[in-house]
Amino acid sequence: MIAPCIDMRIYFDKRLVALRSERTSWLTHWMDLSKFITPRRGRFLATQNQGNRGASKTSNIIDSTATHAAQALAAGMQSGITSPTRPWFHLTIENEDSESGPVHLWLDECHRRMLAVLSDSNAYNALHTAYEELGVFGTACIVVEEDDDDVIRVQTLTVGEYMLGNNKKGVADSLYREFTMTVGQVVERFGYDNCSVAVKSLYDHQGQDREVIIGAAVEPNTGRFKHPLLNKKAFLSAYWEMGQRTDEFLELKGYDELPFMAFRWRTLSNEPYGESPGMACLGDVKALQKMQLKSAQAIDKHVDPPMVASVDMKNEAASLLPGGITYVPNQSQVGFKPAIEIQPNIQGIEAKIAECQKRIKTMFYEDLWLMLQNMEGVQPRNQMEIAERKQEKMLMLGPVLERLQYELLDPLVDRVFAIMQRAELLPVPPPELTSGKIDVEYVSTLSEAQKAVDTGSVERMVAFIGNLAGARPDALDNLNVDETIALYGDMISAPPKLLMDADQVAAMRQQRAQQAQQQQMMQQSMAATQGAKNLADTDVGGGMNALQKMMGG
Repeated sequence: MIAPCIDMRIYFDKRLVALRSERTSWLTHWMDLSKFITPRRGRFLATQNQGNRGASKTSNIIDSTATHAAQALAAGMQSGITSPTRPWFHLTIENEDSESGPVHLWLDECHRRMLAVLSDSNAYNALHTAYEELGVFGTACIVVEEDDDDVIRVQTLTVGEYMLGNNKKGVADSLYREFTMTVGQVVERFGYDNCSVAVKSLYDHQGQDREVIIGAAVEPNTGRFKHPLLNKKAFLSAYWEMGQRTDEFLELKGYDELPFMAFRWRTLSNEPYGESPGMACLGDVKALQKMQLKSAQAIDKHVDPPMVASVDMKNEAASLLPGGITYVPNQSQVGFKPAIEIQPNIQGIEAKIAECQKRIKTMFYEDLWLMLQNMEGVQPRNQMEIAERKQEKMLMLGPVLERLQYELLDPLVDRVFAIMQRAELLPVPPPELTSGKIDVEYVSTLSEAQKAVDTGSVERMVAFIGNLAGARPDALDNLNVDETIALYGDMISAPPKLLMDADQVAAMRQQRAQQAQQQQMMQQSMAATQGAKNLADTDVGGGMNALQKMMGG
């Protein structure tokens, strides 16, 4: 049993209420986004034992353009940022001078093992789901826990079931949740002895499939509460049953590093929740549904219009089927005819619909994501080609990628590294690793393409100087070739081993200069020898040659 701590439980309950109140203004917007784009996303009421979770939720969607665009964004971000099929980060040392051979090998082995753990776990599946939440709702959150079987276990939370609190830097460092678990799950996760009397009773009487509402909190451990389970931990975590005694916890523990990553597409000021492409195009999404509905109604009235008939035909057999015959009285002047004549401008309607669909796809960057999936040209994908084709899009995505590195990728890599280190799954550091912080360099397709956008200016400058050199060779004196090569290699993240270090280059140039000097001296010596020979062969009379005469002889 966990030692009771009523002050801590009261604090958690009060803060959960405060964060829930702060989140209230976002709920209506999120519900609209869920209703019109991703109906299966979002849990906006923590209600147990609901029997309608599997019911259809797509009644508001006639045109699924936005749904498909959101899925394309999730797949594109997965492929372009955290691809399961290629390395997307490297480990380096802050002080690169200390990265000796053994240190470099150690970093490579750590990197290889981390990628293997990520691949063997559910991390990439969870990230894919999180990217869709990010694109639609503007905020996504994953929790990374230690796992006995797969080393790590990643859970993607859905909008509406969690609340966030920011630190002074505007980064979410507090996570509160309200969600449901079955009685069986509660007992399996937290242990029978830590459960309430109500849960124990349900479990003992075959009620393991009944649901209960769970509250949870993760926040920095400021030392407010003194508890043996929280000593020397950077973050504290608690789980409890909502509506039960205020001094009981299902679980109380601490973390050495942040166990969750809450990341936003774009934020305003100190807001804990983000803005998204889905929010930006929600008006278009709603308009598209209405246009498709009106278009279908117009076509339906045109193809199957309401009809009028002679009163004489009342209660008489009539047929509107193809090939059907209806007999009318001889005196009837009406027969069957449309009540209204509908001639809809189908082409005009389709053009307006296509414009709306295009705006939605553009807001979700669908053309960029599909281009990443269907690159035309040399494989493997050429980041330079991506940058050239979609430079404007890449520039717009730049702030988003930088925010993801700061709010998702950095803490994710740190968390995985720390978990593996505690589990002794990483190699022992070499003695040469005496100083320097381990840094992470991101080498995903989108990261590389983002860097490659800047290479265009370097290429244009070099080409410009090269053109000038055709008329003025001294123009080349303005180009610092060594710095240009180093800068370009850094921009495209070329492997450092491709380039010689500065000392090697200096030694090679010195050797080349010495060889050139020796060659010049040899040529001068050969010229002098040939000149002397020519003089010796030249007869100037009196039994003397020209060389003897020059020597005074």
